[in-house]
Amino acid sequence: MKLLVDSSSSLLLSLLLAQLPLFTSAQPRRLHVHNDFDKLTNQTRHLLKLTQDLMKEHSLDTEIENHRFKSLPSMGNRATDLSSLELKPTLSQLHADLKSFEHHFEWLHRISRKHQHSSIPKLAEIITQIKTLVNSLQRQMGKMEAPRLPLPSPSLPPHPAFHWEVVQSSLELLQQFRLFCDWATRAFLTLKSKVQA
Repeated sequence: MKLLVDSSSSLLLSLLLAQLPLFTSAQPRRLHVHNDFDKLTNQTRHLLKLTQDLMKEHSLDTEIENHRFKSLPSMGNRATDLSSLELKPTLSQLHADLKSFEHHFEWLHRISRKHQHSSIPKLAEIITQIKTLVNSLQRQMGKMEAPRLPLPSPSLPPHPAFHWEVVQSSLELLQQFRLFCDWATRAFLTLKSKVQA
C-alpha cells in the first residue's frame, strides 16, 4: 500500500513539474508583448510632439483649406470606438494609414526642398521617425500574425507654385497627421490593455 501511495505521489509531482514551463513562460511572453506596445506608444507620442512643434512654425492667420490631399486616411474616429477595437485588424489599419502618411510626407519634403523651405530638417526627422514606427509596427504585426492591407497609390496634388501654397499643404498634412498620432496612441494603449486582460 505504501508503495502505491509513493507511486501516486511521484506521478502527481511529475505531472506538476511537466506543466511548470507553461506557467513560467506565459508571464515573460505577456510582459514582452506589453513592452512592445509601450514602445509603439512612445514612438507615436514622439511623432505627435514633432508634429505639434512643426505646426507652431507654420501658423497662419487664414483658414486652412483641407482639400489638397485626396488620399489621406480618414480621421473620423471617436473615443467611443476604442472599446470595440480588435487586435489584428487595428494593427493592419494603423500600418496602412501610417504608410500612406509616409508617402505624403515624402512628397511634402520634396516640394519643400524645391522651394528651399526652412522646415526641411524637421520634415526629414518626422519621415525618419515614421519609418522607425513602421518597422516596429511591422514586427508587432508579424508576432500577432496580422495581415498587411493592400496599399493604393496615393493621389498627390500638383506641385505648389508659390511659397504660401507649400505652407498651406504643410499645415493640412500636419493637422491630419496630428489627429492620426493622437488616435494611434490611444489605440496602442487600448490594445495593450486588451492583451493584458
